[in-house]
Amino acid sequence: MSSMRNAIQRRNHKERAQPAQREKWGVLEKHKDYSLRAKDYNEKKKRLKILREKAAERNPDEFSYSMLNSKTDRYGRKLQDRGNATLSQDAVKLLKTQDAGYLKTVIQQTRSTREKVEQSFQLSIGEGVHVPGGGDEGTSGEHVLFASSLQEQQLLGSAQREKDSVSSAEHGSRQAHQLYKDHGGHQFKDLASIDSRRAARAKEQIMRVVKEERAARKLRKRQREGQESRLKALKTREKELLATEQQLGHERARMSNSVGGINKAGVKWKVRERKR
Repeated sequence: MSSMRNAIQRRNHKERAQPAQREKWGVLEKHKDYSLRAKDYNEKKKRLKILREKAAERNPDEFSYSMLNSKTDRYGRKLQDRGNATLSQDAVKLLKTQDAGYLKTVIQQTRSTREKVEQSFQLSIGEGVHVPGGGDEGTSGEHVLFASSLQEQQLLGSAQREKDSVSSAEHGSRQAHQLYKDHGGHQFKDLASIDSRRAARAKEQIMRVVKEERAARKLRKRQREGQESRLKALKTREKELLATEQQLGHERARMSNSVGGINKAGVKWKVRERKR
């Protein structure tokens, strides 16, 4: 009978979900969640009970010299000796000298990297002026004019744009005049129907060039943003390394008694120089 009872498919009893009006309280707590929470609560209650008993049975006259020698930090945690050997003054000076040499090497590397990134970033901002024609009349190439400063580059770019606009206007007027001579004055109104295919092809080429230029502009913008963020991070790192080097140099000078400082009592002192 038990085997037959197990052969029958039974209903899957699912746990109740959180009602819609109580969704702001999060997931509905199940019995296993309550068991874990109750177990944790009882353990903490037992621990507090033991601590209260220890505090009640404490001997007020109890004393040990470790109570005077032990120290705690600002969070109340006991500070203990880790068993590390104390270094001599000469060993500490040597280690600080090695640290200073390492810092100088890292600062030099960071500075050289920052200068390279800064130079490439400046070049990406000013990319020169592309001049079509290659300098020779009738040629289809182009050459690039590089300026010594950003202002000079802007002046060259504005002058080149004005030149391009004038040349395109002159080319359009010459082409219209030639078409007028070829087809006659009375047929000038029908030029749009004659050159419709040519205009469509030119429009497609212009749209393709515009899309390519837009994509290239977006790519250059992303590259500039990446270079700018990297340059900012390198400048911050160089500044922090320089501050660390300065602090380390001050510590080395204090160890060699070449500069003043503040002693344990909080009194400022300085090295007394010989009168000249």
